[in-house]
Amino acid sequence: MSRWQYFLRRILLSIPVVLFGTTVTFMIIRLGPLDPAAAILGPTGDPAAYDRIREQLGLTQPLWQQYFDFLFQLFTFDLGNSWVIGPGRTAYELILIHAPRTIWLGFWSVLIALFVGIPLGFYAGLNPNTFSDYTASFGGIVWRAMPNFWLAIIFVSVLSQSEDLLFGFEWSSWLVQTNVVTPPSLAFMSEPLALLTNPGDTWPQLIGAIKQIAPAAIVLGSSSMGNEMRIGRTAVLETINSNYVETARAKGVSNRTIVWKHVFRNALIPLVPIITGEAFLLIGGSVLVETVFAINGLGWLFFQAAIQGDLPLVGSLMFIFILILVGTNILQDFLYTIIDPRVGYDQS
Repeated sequence: MSRWQYFLRRILLSIPVVLFGTTVTFMIIRLGPLDPAAAILGPTGDPAAYDRIREQLGLTQPLWQQYFDFLFQLFTFDLGNSWVIGPGRTAYELILIHAPRTIWLGFWSVLIALFVGIPLGFYAGLNPNTFSDYTASFGGIVWRAMPNFWLAIIFVSVLSQSEDLLFGFEWSSWLVQTNVVTPPSLAFMSEPLALLTNPGDTWPQLIGAIKQIAPAAIVLGSSSMGNEMRIGRTAVLETINSNYVETARAKGVSNRTIVWKHVFRNALIPLVPIITGEAFLLIGGSVLVETVFAINGLGWLFFQAAIQGDLPLVGSLMFIFILILVGTNILQDFLYTIIDPRVGYDQS
């Protein structure tokens, strides 16, 4: 099987998954207790206006017709207009407004998980049964065990009272003035070259945006960081005691070469599904984290649209989330073939 045949097969197999996910989304919103017309009208509306809104939204049509219209619009990327959150505004417009904040949060969350969790796991695996190993392992278990919503609330509480709880250290005024609970300012993204041409104005904005997103990124990346640390440690221990490593030692290969050429590369193989699976954690966890920290990204937008029955917006966001998850699964299989040449397209 050629590379293109393999990827075409994976794409075709992903279509039923996307279809199932969008169908479940439609059923939850339309068959659940939420009423978009009531959310638009409010508690003081009259019945005539209520019926008129339902007819305008197409909610009086047969359910099967609503379902097929819903699927047709999504699969043709006609996401439609928001019903409740932003009446008259397209779903594309609302997504483009809120997406940069979620991307900014996800970028730093993944970065923290990768550059803290994996090095700690590899270090613990190379130094087993030492104080450093026990400390890193205990820390990974603790971080993995703490729920995101609980950790987020603790962070908000501590940082809001940092001057009293952290021995006079005031988080809000450290480096640059920011609030603990507020959307990050990403104005510097509109002109990224200004970081070089006008650093005096744009660098404080960049530092403020990093500081603003740091607590939420630590919370969101903590679960992945703990997983990567624990699995990385186990993978290194299994790899370092394997036969080919012992053979390399017997041939006089230096420890540095063994670690970098043999141990690390093979220890990355079991980490691939963990790293690519972070897309699911970031999507699911960002709903809670963005709500607690008032990031107002796609997670917050999805939460607001779901509780108010904004079917076009919920469907559009779920469609995008499903495409991201399916895409990361395909990327995961591709990375397997790069990291481990023994994995071929015929076996995948």
